[in-house]
Amino acid sequence: MTKLLVVDDERNIRKLYESELTRVGYEVETAESAEEALEMIAKAPPDLVVLDIRLEGMDGIDCLRTIMETRRDLPVVLNSAYSTYKQDFASWMADAYVVKSADLTELKTKIKEVLESRGKL
Repeated sequence: MTKLLVVDDERNIRKLYESELTRVGYEVETAESAEEALEMIAKAPPDLVVLDIRLEGMDGIDCLRTIMETRRDLPVVLNSAYSTYKQDFASWMADAYVVKSADLTELKTKIKEVLESRGKL
């Protein structure tokens, strides 16, 4: 089963994503901070990371940089409520960028596309 790691500091978002993504067939783990996510990746890397940008402590962009330095093979989908981060060159390291929405259709589509393009599905 394909394993996803959802990183978001909002508990309700983590629960929603975990429920919806599990329902479509993914194994889902969650982390509430970049630091926690990096520890989880080091111990048992997922097949893909869904990463919020605005996190307390280390933000998602710094987390993305760290992932790219240590696990360049790990696909990352940035997921933010702020479309302005698309203009940040650092965000271009991610495989995809999805603006948060109550409708997870776009996120699910991007996850599938990225996994397929990386040969992980």
